[in-house]
Amino acid sequence: MNSLKGHPKGLYLIFATSTAERFSYYGMRAIFILFLTQALLFDKELATSIYGSYTGLVYLTPLIGGYIADKYWGIRRSIRWGAVMMGLGQFLLFLSASMLHTPGWAHGLMYGGLTLLILGNGCFKPTVSSLVGQLYTPGDKRIDSAYTIFYMGVNVGAFIAPLACGYFGETGNPDDFKWGFLLAAVVILLTIVIFETQKSKYLLSPDGKQLGVLPDARQQALSAEQAKSASAGEQSSRKWRNLGILAALALVFGTLFYLWLGNDWVSVGIFTACLVFPISILLDSSLTKIERERIFVIYIIAFFVIFFWAAYEQAGASLTLFAAEQTDRVIWGWEMPASWIQSFNPLFVVLLAYIMPAFWAFLNKRNREPSSPAKQAIGLLLLSLGYLFICFGVKDVQAGTKVNLMWLTGLYFIHTMGEIALSPIGLSMVNKLTPLRFASLMMGLWYLSMATANKFAGMLGGLYPEAGKEKILLGFRIETMYDFFMIFVIMSGIAALILFLLSKKLRQMMHGVE
Repeated sequence: MNSLKGHPKGLYLIFATSTAERFSYYGMRAIFILFLTQALLFDKELATSIYGSYTGLVYLTPLIGGYIADKYWGIRRSIRWGAVMMGLGQFLLFLSASMLHTPGWAHGLMYGGLTLLILGNGCFKPTVSSLVGQLYTPGDKRIDSAYTIFYMGVNVGAFIAPLACGYFGETGNPDDFKWGFLLAAVVILLTIVIFETQKSKYLLSPDGKQLGVLPDARQQALSAEQAKSASAGEQSSRKWRNLGILAALALVFGTLFYLWLGNDWVSVGIFTACLVFPISILLDSSLTKIERERIFVIYIIAFFVIFFWAAYEQAGASLTLFAAEQTDRVIWGWEMPASWIQSFNPLFVVLLAYIMPAFWAFLNKRNREPSSPAKQAIGLLLLSLGYLFICFGVKDVQAGTKVNLMWLTGLYFIHTMGEIALSPIGLSMVNKLTPLRFASLMMGLWYLSMATANKFAGMLGGLYPEAGKEKILLGFRIETMYDFFMIFVIMSGIAALILFLLSKKLRQMMHGVE
């Protein structure tokens, strides 16, 4: 029997592959903002902008990668070439960190490495996520726990990575950052080896067929009734009409964002895509009324998820700077590297990965388990509470004074509870609400909301207080860390309240999907 502890063995291959790939990503992320500020000597505002653009594009390209996987390559080929590009990207970052004395080369190689990492992530991320759901028959109650296990694999890699890459890269000598990037490159090669040697043995559907070989769009043909509903000429006319609508919308939204953001083309592109691409699926004539309403649920929740990740993703930027500059990291005479603090969150995820699902199961037995939208709202509320917690730690603290490590630890613990409530449940919800023919593409659209959030996070991170620089948001002056953290308390708290109020209606629109 092709199962292990109640789940298909393919889930554990995906677990191992994702662990290795996430090690590469989070290892690089742990030291990247420090590399920009300490080795390349960028100021904090520019560094957080680059960080936000990179992480934003990392989550934007899955939209394109999902389309390629669905229509042309299939999941397996997308995973392989995605890993190859990411490995090359990490190696270019290693070369960049090896050429700090020639800034032109260092900067060029850094941007080249980021480009390959972005493209590789685009191919890898939506495909490996959508593959989890295909291991099970529709309606299988194990899917939620499968995504939690998958998410735990992601966090095992994310926990080890900052410790290892931070140990070799963050030594106090800017020349040593290169070793952290090289380690990330080596581990991504391990991803390729694991996947390529085991995929045919374990990636099987419930009926024993090989998964991910053919594009999903070829596997799910339209029903005869749908196929006959329009002539070839009408289909062609509808296609050009839809393209015209999307082009017009892209022009309008792109112009508005340009007037707001100026020459920040990455932000203009991401924010425009976030509005235009979701409409492209809604224009598909094959969608039934129920399918369309379920997709609307995904879109509405994705909007609120933007506020979650915009606050959460301060971890790799402003919270890392806060850890390095304003947190007392000395333990019994030894100073913990700032990058190691990024391991707190994935460690808490691993510890809580079984507790939170058990809590939902406890409520389920008493018919009191919240719906998926309500769980997303709970995640947002916990995020707000995490920032409120650290606000108590930094309130009235003088500039230059370092606060106790417990404040940052407490923030990450509360945020982790919010993350477990929101992220794996969100992935499972997308899988259950999406028609199979749009599986990878819709997962890409889900990550598109995270792309918007990450770029937004970079913009908000630019408000990090710096001596001699005036930071203002909506007329409010950001002068202290208390002011800065309160931005996220208010933003995520309001989003949580609104989503709570909408959750009952959203559950109705899910038409029985739980």
